[in-house]
Amino acid sequence: MGDTTRNILLFLAALIVLYFLLHFVLKRLGKDPSNILPHNIASRLKIPIIILFLVVAIQAILIRREIITNEGQVDFFQQLRSILLILSLTWFIVVAIRVAKNQFLKQFDVTTQNNLRARKFYTQFNIIERISIFVVVLFALGIALLTFDGVEEIGVSILTSAGIAGIILGLSAQKVFGTIFAGIQIAIAQPIRIDDVVIVEGEWGKIEEIKLTYVVVKIWDKRRLVLPTTYFIEKPFQNWTRNSSDILGTVFIYTDFDLPIDKLREELTRLLNATELWDREVNVIQVTDLTENTMELRALMSAKDAPTAWDLRVYARENLLKFIQENYPDSLPRTRINIKEDLPPQEGSSNEPQT
Repeated sequence: MGDTTRNILLFLAALIVLYFLLHFVLKRLGKDPSNILPHNIASRLKIPIIILFLVVAIQAILIRREIITNEGQVDFFQQLRSILLILSLTWFIVVAIRVAKNQFLKQFDVTTQNNLRARKFYTQFNIIERISIFVVVLFALGIALLTFDGVEEIGVSILTSAGIAGIILGLSAQKVFGTIFAGIQIAIAQPIRIDDVVIVEGEWGKIEEIKLTYVVVKIWDKRRLVLPTTYFIEKPFQNWTRNSSDILGTVFIYTDFDLPIDKLREELTRLLNATELWDREVNVIQVTDLTENTMELRALMSAKDAPTAWDLRVYARENLLKFIQENYPDSLPRTRINIKEDLPPQEGSSNEPQT
């Protein structure tokens, strides 16, 4: 075995030992709760570290020109080294962006009741993360292409000969970039945030995910509605938690005109005071409409959030109906028919029997 081969084997062995040592250190740092690094940092950096060590190994082989003497092989390994180095550094940057985002968002809890500020930062930083990763990958791809000889000539020839194809591609990409810019606009203006309660396409649900090009809405029955980000910029929709999570709930009741409304108001107050669903803010019953047969009563009540308001409305509706059935059953909606028995005799008619 020659000295050169022995040196290469020793160098590779040293790289392997260094890799396992670095992996062990990162694993220990990840388990330390006082450290800012996440617990899975070792596994997340495993592949980019291997690629980086492979770059070092290729560079070491290229320095020993007696191993690779063919110029074509030298050019190939130099090209491979550059691409792998770009890939490794890009991977490191992407992991750093995600770790920084997760560490910053740890101080905000979206599971609390008053989580408006937390949802605001979650929405902003999730979209900023995806935009940053997109820009980094695009920039790395551009640098990687520049390592190929003749790429400028290829680009010029494509631009000069594309013509109509270039126009078609530009029109096709217009919608893609419009969707991306809509994602950026959502991050800045924030018409929606993570965990917002919205009504879109006639469906009630919560904003579950906000991606760069689409938004996932979790419908109340666990279905998922996927919409492009442009939907929330171009079309009207309802956001029930835009400024706060508290909301008013309504219950409509239709009764006869003789129902004592004050008694119903007292019963609603008693029902609301007996449940934790009510937030002690709004408690109103009003006559909002009259028809020829019924009067419409609207019970208005408040709750801390939309799901609680739904349960409160159901609770109030069921118990108010029960109260009317038990105490004022004659006040339920009914149709009146007045029949007059003594009608005046019509002209030419006789009440005497015919013989």
